[in-house]
This record gives sequence, C-alpha cells and structure tokens, in this order.
Amino acid sequence: MKIIIVGCGKIGSTIAAELNSEGHQIVVIDSNPAAVENLTNTIDLMGITGNGASYEILEEAEIGNADLIIAVTGADELNIYCCLLARSAGVRHTIARVRNPEYTKDLSRVKDILGLSLSINPELICAREMDRLLKFPGAIEIDTFAKGVVELIKISVPENSFLSNVQVSSTADYFKGKVRICTVERGDETYIPNGDFMLLPGDKISLLASTSDAAKILKKLGLLSARSRSVVILGGSKTAYYLATFLLRAGVNVKIIEKSKQRCEELDEKLHEAVIINGNCMDLELMTSEGVEHADGIVALMNNDEENILISLYLRKRSGAKIITKINNSSFSSIVEGLNLDSIINPKHLAGEQIAKYVRSMQNSISSDVETLYHISSNNDIEALEFRVKENSKVTGIPLKYLRLKDNLQIACINRGGKLIRASGSDAIEINDTVIVVTKHKGLSSLEDILK
Repeated sequence: MKIIIVGCGKIGSTIAAELNSEGHQIVVIDSNPAAVENLTNTIDLMGITGNGASYEILEEAEIGNADLIIAVTGADELNIYCCLLARSAGVRHTIARVRNPEYTKDLSRVKDILGLSLSINPELICAREMDRLLKFPGAIEIDTFAKGVVELIKISVPENSFLSNVQVSSTADYFKGKVRICTVERGDETYIPNGDFMLLPGDKISLLASTSDAAKILKKLGLLSARSRSVVILGGSKTAYYLATFLLRAGVNVKIIEKSKQRCEELDEKLHEAVIINGNCMDLELMTSEGVEHADGIVALMNNDEENILISLYLRKRSGAKIITKINNSSFSSIVEGLNLDSIINPKHLAGEQIAKYVRSMQNSISSDVETLYHISSNNDIEALEFRVKENSKVTGIPLKYLRLKDNLQIACINRGGKLIRASGSDAIEINDTVIVVTKHKGLSSLEDILK
C-alpha cells in the first residue's frame, strides 16, 4: 500500500520504519529538513520537506494515489486538518494523533464527521498499559487478546522456582495444561521454544493463559501481590495525568512530583484527590522526605530517558515497590536489558502497534483478519497476532499436526466462543474461531500466511 506519514518525530519515524519493513511504499513529510534527511538516510523511503497541511505539498506526495495518511505532528489541530485535506482528495483511510485530553474526551462525538478512521493518543495508551501493570505487580508486561478472554503475561523466572532449570515440556503437568510458554528472552536473544527448550533463572518468559487463570498462575509462582494502593508518579506529563485519573478512580493514593510550578498548578486544578509536589525528581533528599521508597508503585515519567533510568535504578535498591520506567529512545533497549529494571514502557512502540494492527486489517483476506497485534520481545523481533477466521480456507478443518507451518512460528491457542483451547496437534481451526499466533515473521495479514 502507499502510505503518507506527516511528521518525522519519534512516533512518525517509528511507524515509518515498521511499515517500511513490511513492504509498504512510504512517503514522509515534515517541515524540518534535518528530520526528513535523517529518516531518509536510515530508511529507504521518499521524503518531502514542507507543511503537510498544505494541499500543494500533499499533491507532491501524490495524495490522490495514497491508500492511507497518518498525521503524527506535534499539533493535534494540524493532524486533524491534514486528515480532512486527505479525505477531500479521496483518501479513504486517515489516522491522526490527538494528544490533548480535552480533545480526546470529545473526539468520539465528531470522529465520523471528520472522517477519521482512527485517532491515536500515545500518552493515553501508555497510561492504560501502566495501570494494568500496577494491578499485577508481579508481571513485566501484560497483553490482552480475544476481547479480554486471554492474557499474555511476561514474567522473569524466579531463582529456585519450579520453572528454573526445567524443559518447557515439563511445565505442562505443573500448569495442568492451562498455560503455554510462547517466548523466552535470554540476554540479547529471543526464542519461540519447543518442548525440549531448557528454562533458566532470570529468563523472561511470556505465558499465555485465560484471564481467569492468570492470577492463579502468578500466585502459584509466588509473583502475585496485591494491587498497588499507593503510587508515586515522577513527572507531571500528559501520561501522568491520564495514569493518575485511572488510579484515583480505583481508589489508589496518588502523589505526583513535578519540577514545573505552572504544571503543578494545572494538575492540582484537574486532580483534586492527588497530592501534587513541586520539586526535582532527581533530588534524592526530596525523594526520601516524600517517602517515595515506601510506595507500592513508582512510575518514572520524566521527559529525560537517562533520568528515568537512573532514578529507577536508585529506587530499585531501596524499595520493594513495582517500578515502571518510561523510555522513548529505542537505542537504549539493548543497554537497559542488562540493568534488571522492573517494567519498561515505550510509548511510540505502543502507538506503532496500534497503527500496524489497523494497516494489516486494511489488507485483510477473505478468510481472516488481524484483530490484535503486539510486539512481545524487547527488540520487537517477535509478534503475537490474533486472527479471526471468517471462512473455510487452507488452514481450517485440518489437524494442526498436518499443517506445514513456517519455522519460528507457534499457534499459541484457539479461542472458540470464549473457550480457550491450548492448541495441540490433534486440534483443528474452525470458522468463527480466533487464533493467536506467535512468530518472528513480520507482516502476516492473513492466517494462511502461517503456512510455508
């Protein structure tokens, strides 16, 4: 497909790289020539310097031939206007980044009038993910499939636990057939394990289970603790506002520490039940005086990645809290993996997942469609996709053991009317099933793509 991306910032660059890797024809537009040059020097795509809200510039990008336009500049109004121009040029699919909390709240009222196919708010997506992690402090990541029926939970294998130094096949009896181990991260490598794969202490493993079984499994592994009842948020960004809103609704005590006095006043007006502290989050004396280390949950949301990492490492040594660290710079991924941080959130990757899911649904085949998509490894080389089976095809009605599946691919489970089937060789895929596939192959848009 031909896709035009307006905005070459962190979000736009991440989306461009992801969609380009899947073989789409990408054109990027940005008013900053350095941003365009930097992106075109690293990725094989077309770049145009100019205002993406100018019809003349959009014509230069051949807007009339585009299948999709994605507007992700720093200005919400500009993004919406770009999409309106694209619609006037006949582009059927438009995506706009809308970050302002007031716009986000009201957008559903005018979405159809504006002709927006999708609006994304990276800060809101990020806050929802953090809220879920604070509900299950023992998890590193939690992804949800099948409209909440299935969860993929990433944990670190505890020292001296049952999972240490055992083969994957040996875990079946322990979990009573209710869990599938989908991926194993060890150092810089990520594996889709077979039954003979040996698990080691410190491995990060992704477990697929029904939502009803997930809590029981974490409890059995000694990783389930009560939901965080007191949370300190370091930094007063939009993400902090969204997260605090979710936590306060759940009855959690929230404290936000922010160095900008003006921002503190804004937050104090909007979040009456939260405690807002004006101060520098890197001031260790302030951290101690405010009792940060005694909180159940700590979320580092400052604008500087390095500061988020450093304060998280400092507090990890002094606190038993669940610590979540926001990191925007993808180049830090390989570095932070060895730092033993609790949970790391990358907002632009979360937004990229949402857009990649939409793009693949645009390419849907007659037989299937991508319902949900997640990157589930630290280096984003493994995806978990949920397909809905609409009609008979080459993969339906045939026992899985007779399907010639691609290497580095696993059918994790089948959801049949809310019943979770841990897929075995004798199981077969049927119409109306949703099928969860874990794979290293990028760009799968049809369930038939799992075949060699």
